[in-house]
Amino acid sequence: MNTSHNAFSRVVESVRHGLVSGVGTIWFLVRIMVPVSLAVSILRWSGALTWGAAFLEPVMRLLGLPGEASLVLASSMLLNVYSAIAVIETLSLTMREITILAIMSLVAHNLIVETAVMKKSGSSALKMVVIRIGWAFAAGFAFNLLLPQADAGTRTAVLVETARQSFSDMMMVWGLSTLRLVLKVVVLVLTIMVAQRLMEEFHVMDFLSGLTAPVMKIFGLPDSASFLWIVVNVVGYAYGAAVIVERVRNGKMTPQEADLFNHHAAVSHSMLEDTALYLAIGAPLFWVTVPRLLMALVIVWFERFRRVWFRRSFRAGSM
Repeated sequence: MNTSHNAFSRVVESVRHGLVSGVGTIWFLVRIMVPVSLAVSILRWSGALTWGAAFLEPVMRLLGLPGEASLVLASSMLLNVYSAIAVIETLSLTMREITILAIMSLVAHNLIVETAVMKKSGSSALKMVVIRIGWAFAAGFAFNLLLPQADAGTRTAVLVETARQSFSDMMMVWGLSTLRLVLKVVVLVLTIMVAQRLMEEFHVMDFLSGLTAPVMKIFGLPDSASFLWIVVNVVGYAYGAAVIVERVRNGKMTPQEADLFNHHAAVSHSMLEDTALYLAIGAPLFWVTVPRLLMALVIVWFERFRRVWFRRSFRAGSM
């Protein structure tokens, strides 16, 4: 009886701590997500986003993409993969072009929100942005050289002409979308934080760390990154923010280890949800998964060697 009561008390206490930790992270994310999505919605409605994306048209040609594909990248970088796919569905693109856009947007998306999280967990915001945008364009250029041109004439999407919404209609759509987003943030963050507390209390974390330790070693990451790696690949980086910050705050991960993990997660996370979205529109599984993992591996090992070679303090947030 005492044993069951003790176990119940541990569960209750773990849930309480998880909810308290999660609330702070929810407020942090919502304060960033809501203004950013509103600003981007207004820019898109006004046409400013289309006008700004036109400057990228010469670069698009180097990537084997039409000029209007710059809208996909702009939407991805400012918002998320959902918005990038929504734009793709309004354009006439080949599967080859969609594949190039897929890898680029999977590497560089939701930059404002996710960079804020990375900075809060100890990384340099500028460095993370440069890594993500730089590797996204490098990958796009490489894919343009590697992918066969055989299907260049096969169009998989149809150009859709849409009437311009009134400002009030746009705000109504944005409001409903934002409400769904906030509810998703609340549910996911609280679930993750409670799950983490329960797994730590009942030593499931130790089991997971042992299970994924060999994989972490290949990627150049510490064992302490095991659970984080699972979280950010299942639910995404922004929603795993609470776990990252919490582990640094509690000393379960050093700022240097968190920074190293951010180097990996910057180009490779959300392997489940974001990958599934592109698979749903026909992108090949190999090209939207393996290149990201290889990029992450190269980036982390290069960073590890850089730290050894230069023998600097590498304080959290330093370049």
